Amino acid sequence: MKVLRSYLDWARGDRRVSPWSLLIPFAGISHSLVAARNYAFDHGLLASYEPSIPVVSVGNITLGGTNKTPFVEMLSRHFLGMGIRVGIVSRGYGGRTNDEPVIVQGFSANRDIVGDEPLLLASRLSNVPVAVSRDRLKDVEALKKHNVELIVADDAFQHRRLGRDVDIVLVDACCPFGNGRLIPAGILREPPRALKRAHIVVITKADQVSSEELRAVREKLLKYVPASRLFTSRLELKTWSFWQGNWKDISGFEARDLPIVAFSAIGSPASFRRTLEQAGLNVLKELRFKDHHRFDERDMNRLGSLRKELGAAYLVCTEKDVYNLPEWDGDCPLLVPIISTVIDEEPRFWRIIAQTLQPRLVVASNGYGEDAMGALLAEKIRNRFPGALISSFPIVGKGEQYRNAGFIVDSSPSESPSGGVIKYHLSDLWRDLRSGLVRHIFSQFKAWRRLRGTVRTPLCVGDVYLLLHTLWGQGQLPLLVATAKTVYLSGHWRLERFLIKHRCRRVWTRDAETAKELSRSRANAVFAGNPIMDLTCDNNSGSFQWPEHKGVKVLLLPGSRQRAYQDMKMLLDAALLLQAKTPCSFVAVIAPSLDVRELVQGAPGWKVIQNGAGIKRDGIQVFFHFGSLVSVANNAHILIGLGGTANQVCAGLGVPVVSIREKGKLVQKKLLGNSEVLVAPDPKALADAAYAILTDKELRQAMAEEGRRRLGGPGALDNVVNYVAKELGWDLRCRIYEKVFCFGVSHSDGTIED
Repeated sequence: MKVLRSYLDWARGDRRVSPWSLLIPFAGISHSLVAARNYAFDHGLLASYEPSIPVVSVGNITLGGTNKTPFVEMLSRHFLGMGIRVGIVSRGYGGRTNDEPVIVQGFSANRDIVGDEPLLLASRLSNVPVAVSRDRLKDVEALKKHNVELIVADDAFQHRRLGRDVDIVLVDACCPFGNGRLIPAGILREPPRALKRAHIVVITKADQVSSEELRAVREKLLKYVPASRLFTSRLELKTWSFWQGNWKDISGFEARDLPIVAFSAIGSPASFRRTLEQAGLNVLKELRFKDHHRFDERDMNRLGSLRKELGAAYLVCTEKDVYNLPEWDGDCPLLVPIISTVIDEEPRFWRIIAQTLQPRLVVASNGYGEDAMGALLAEKIRNRFPGALISSFPIVGKGEQYRNAGFIVDSSPSESPSGGVIKYHLSDLWRDLRSGLVRHIFSQFKAWRRLRGTVRTPLCVGDVYLLLHTLWGQGQLPLLVATAKTVYLSGHWRLERFLIKHRCRRVWTRDAETAKELSRSRANAVFAGNPIMDLTCDNNSGSFQWPEHKGVKVLLLPGSRQRAYQDMKMLLDAALLLQAKTPCSFVAVIAPSLDVRELVQGAPGWKVIQNGAGIKRDGIQVFFHFGSLVSVANNAHILIGLGGTANQVCAGLGVPVVSIREKGKLVQKKLLGNSEVLVAPDPKALADAAYAILTDKELRQAMAEEGRRRLGGPGALDNVVNYVAKELGWDLRCRIYEKVFCFGVSHSDGTIED
């Protein structure tokens, strides 16, 4: 015990010079290991899993002694008072639990198996199940069978495999960081900057230090935690109880000036002594044991003899120590203080809890078509969960489609000439690099870092690059609505299959065969409809009335990327040639990312119609449409299009597609099959191909049927929303948030702080 006491005195900073200083080099090793582990979780190299039940974690960054157990009890009682069914997960230090959870309720468990703290919590909270094992993820699953609605995780700040909705970290006012070194050279489990991950930091035992000492601790913490997220707490002596094989409450017991012998086996025995002295007890002698020490009969006989020798009235220990006592038949019952945690500024504390529990999702996408699907998915989620915060993270462009739908854009705007996705030529890559592609990638990662710890599972609409980008930036395992790869184009690379299998919660593919391909790699892949075709059902805003004109209805689509300014002239020249062959009505769909004036300037000879609805030349008019593609494509006879996703949507709607022969379109041709005709990038070739289709009814019908068959039907996005609601527990999360929010409002002025 002397050796242990000497080590603890040095590790806690009570002694500056000690032979234990030889351990200092090992602190550097610990620092490197902790940093590497946190880096791996921050960037998705190690996986964090979001349970389907909200989790409130209570932890610390030091070795014990921060009053986690009474804090967990306080939180659990408050949640119970809100009508929420609570469960607790605990590691069960001092026990012999393995990877299989043991459920503790009341006094139903063996201390040797589950440890002392779970028994203490279960006895104080008789209707709250406590799950104990080495694997907290399994604990959560075990508690779901007990109809638990919210988890309070004891000592889980370093258990990063378990996703959590609220991270509360406790800091001991009496010994906040010890000597400032990591174990084994100090008491720190992580450097103080790890507190930046916490949503709330609470300084415990604030009443056991002077105002000057408390101020000094606050100043240290404000380097890592904003003042709005910093709180203080204290322990309150509720009553006294006797223990002699069972509990006996002694209401009205007067302990002041009572001579006692104190003993404890806790992380902060000095705090226990201060509590006794503040209660007015006369501590004749105090004995300190190793944390979680299992007392034997010899220990108790020694303590009993010491009490008689000193003339003490009682032996006094903590409530936790009771569960480490042997069957001891002493001649005098043990006196045990029953304490509870009191949080200062309690209304503000619960406002922050409510704010942090508010469900928040981010929808990420990488492309104009993907933005359209992402905005639609975000809208569906917002309608299903009106109390949730839904934001967007487009990594290409400025996110106009999200902004137009009323969603916050969390990413940095992109101005890359190719649109941000390198598909066609090395020249595209060179132009993107010259325009600041590398700088933009790093700015996006910075934007992700600002969101880290504030959002739950990211929803990705795009390709595996977006999955990797989100994973590296956010760290949380995403869901992926896959819009790029399909077996009709090419199978997935081995690395892509690995990422989808190990770093993605679930992937929704665009066709059934692709889902089968990924499932053979044991990825969680499903086909529930083509997400692209969901645009045809729900995204019909901006309706368009075709001009009353005899002839065929021709849709022109320059695409959404920078090259559209050059391609627009080719489309307009093709329109002139096609009009010379057969009467036509022309409508050009203009993406929000394009500047109309620049488009018109790139087409000499064309003039803007007086009302700005389009342009005209040589007796023909091309009207502009800025709304939904679907609203105008449903009535079109043919598309002359240079887009990506938009071409696919039109083919899926049964509109024959004419496009140009280039690398990207040759790949797309594998998907669209005979629903698309590719020609040389020449206006005459485009016009001739369109005319051939328009004048061959059987060919046009065959192309329409092929497009519908290849693209399939809608339904994927609705399936994603249902998965989020049930498997990720968002229906439950929203209910819990409403209860906690109402509790916070009832105990405050109703405001929520930033």
